[in-house]
Amino acid sequence: MDDKLSKKFYKIGDVAEILNLPTSTLRFWEKEFTIIKPKRNAKNIRVYTVKDIETIKMIYYLVKEKGLKLDAAQAMIKRNRDGISKQHEVVDRLKQVREQLVRLDAAIASLSS
Repeated sequence: MDDKLSKKFYKIGDVAEILNLPTSTLRFWEKEFTIIKPKRNAKNIRVYTVKDIETIKMIYYLVKEKGLKLDAAQAMIKRNRDGISKQHEVVDRLKQVREQLVRLDAAIASLSS
């Protein structure tokens, strides 16, 4: 899980910042994907759980990274949500490992200069 996700609930602006997405995209995806169901607080403000954020990350992976259309992404999620979730986790972990390796390489290069 992400180190940034330490609270129980997040407002839409927080989620947009975490995922580097416009709030309008989150609102649009909420209408298009029935699996995104943020709760609303007493002031009718959307509040997202960590699970909601993980679901949105999975949609981001399918739509933005794999380039699927929204209907294709929805169909994939309906057919194999667990498989897609695991695939997304693996890709996300590989990206983290790559970032660590790039930082290590830069550190080694600075030592040898």
